[in-house]
Amino acid sequence: MSAPALEPQFGSRAQQDFARSFGMWVFLSSELLFFGPLLFGYLVLRLHEPLATGMASRHTDMLLGTVNTAVLLTSSLCMALAGHAAQGGERRRAARLLALTALLGAVFLAIKGHEWRQEFVEHLFPGAGFRPADATDARTVHGMELFFLLYFAATGLHALHLCIGIGACLWLVLALRQAPPRGPGNESVELAGLYWHFVDVVWIVLYPLLYLAARSGG
Repeated sequence: MSAPALEPQFGSRAQQDFARSFGMWVFLSSELLFFGPLLFGYLVLRLHEPLATGMASRHTDMLLGTVNTAVLLTSSLCMALAGHAAQGGERRRAARLLALTALLGAVFLAIKGHEWRQEFVEHLFPGAGFRPADATDARTVHGMELFFLLYFAATGLHALHLCIGIGACLWLVLALRQAPPRGPGNESVELAGLYWHFVDVVWIVLYPLLYLAARSGG
């Protein structure tokens, strides 16, 4: 199997692979600019409105959130195995594992969509129709609404990134049918893996903040 073509601006394959990996890390670092303000906003809300944050958190579906966490961790394992298979030259096995990764990502989105629908039915979507059943005063309602504003913004942004990851996996599944230099090199799977693991880590941060923090107290 021939190796993918070396781009002319690089002196060696090691230099090219390092540049691609470094570029991906820079890109992922820039993605923190999207999630950072949301996490900071959550921290401010948690400090100033602990009662409202706890009440709002108890409206989230912890079972579905936990199941989705397990689904996403399993997908991360599949992605890691796909990278290992690609490194070993097992492109077909890597493609199958990438397809499974994309499928698990789709399962996550389906569960999340069902959860959003539940919250919309329960009038927990921020706006004129926001009516939590257990809110006792205007300040608590306002604090809970801010929580769900951050909740939908963070989970929606995460879902968008996951859709991009699923698209990358499906593209690689098709592209890996062709050997280099026409098809992608094995490092493409590793780069997709870095992105996928980033999306997983973001969820690992969001899950305890949105589903578990302050759930047992006011």
